[in-house]
Amino acid sequence: MRLLHTADWHLGKVLKGVDRTPEIGEALKALLEIAAKERVDAVLVSGDLFDRPQVSAEAEAQAVEFFLRLRELGIPALVIAGNHDPKERLEALAPLFALAGAAVRGRPLFREEGGVVALGGVEAALLPFVSERILVKRVFQEAEERHRSYAEAMRRILANLESPLMLAHFALEGARPGAGEFAFHLWGSYAVPPSALPLSARYLALGHIHRQQQVSEAPLAWYPGSLVQLDFGEGEEAERGALLVELPPSGPPRVHPIRERWGRPLRTFRLRKEELDARLAEMERFPGYLRLVVEGRLSPEERERLFRALPHLLAVEAAGMVEAGEGEAMGAHLGFKEAYARYLETRGRKEEALLERFVKVLEEVELAALAPGA
Repeated sequence: MRLLHTADWHLGKVLKGVDRTPEIGEALKALLEIAAKERVDAVLVSGDLFDRPQVSAEAEAQAVEFFLRLRELGIPALVIAGNHDPKERLEALAPLFALAGAAVRGRPLFREEGGVVALGGVEAALLPFVSERILVKRVFQEAEERHRSYAEAMRRILANLESPLMLAHFALEGARPGAGEFAFHLWGSYAVPPSALPLSARYLALGHIHRQQQVSEAPLAWYPGSLVQLDFGEGEEAERGALLVELPPSGPPRVHPIRERWGRPLRTFRLRKEELDARLAEMERFPGYLRLVVEGRLSPEERERLFRALPHLLAVEAAGMVEAGEGEAMGAHLGFKEAYARYLETRGRKEEALLERFVKVLEEVELAALAPGA
């Protein structure tokens, strides 16, 4: 069986006012060409098709068109939701995707509930992203067990779904981030240890990390990386693209990385004010989008001159400003509760009652998001 493993499309991504959907759409067209050329038997999409819960009609249309084109090629697909995806919307679109031969899971299901499906005679488990509190409550039904960790809950649900082929969207401990991911869902309580992975699984098709990489040998587990460079925090050198996976009847799978530079590249230039004129020509030649971080104060007129001279310049910032794609790492090891507690400390307000109310509201929001018809 030949599989095309992809993830982290982030359709609907808007970077400093620029909609990246057309670039991602072109990458999806390239994936279709690869699927046809390589005669793949199925496409695996391991989450984050969309960038946020509410996306443009164009972003949704790009996803629907991809699966319709796959149907024309006679290629089925397995799809799971990521932490960015509108889970309820994906569930609502599941019947439409099913007409195009794509099985979609927005919420996690146990094996006995349909969490494992058949793909060409092979069992495939589908494990979309789920928040810490919801997963712990889902797995540990008894109140006295709910102090258990996210990692332990993941260990149990992975064991329940154990199959030769598994799709999942989570951060595996030790994976190297691409720097454009949502940091709260990467480290701390959300990091799943490699020991939680079922050894009998033949291939784990992971999503969530934007850098293409193998993260486990036994079982074999890979992240394909994002389709395009999504954030200025992601280095141009980070490998991304897709993976061609050969799953023979017996023996180890073979993974062939497809490393592409789809979409416009992003680059941050860090310069002193006196260097700007000397480096202007170099920045003009850069074919992608620019962010400029300047040491020294710029007047509004100087900033305007830079934007006029560099049509693809998206931001001019003063040195020392925290960019989302880079600054998230400061709180990357913290969960929402820990990060809010740290925030209260910096404000001189170590109030347990306020922290408890925050946690309660967070749980209510997450439960409401997973409720049927939400």
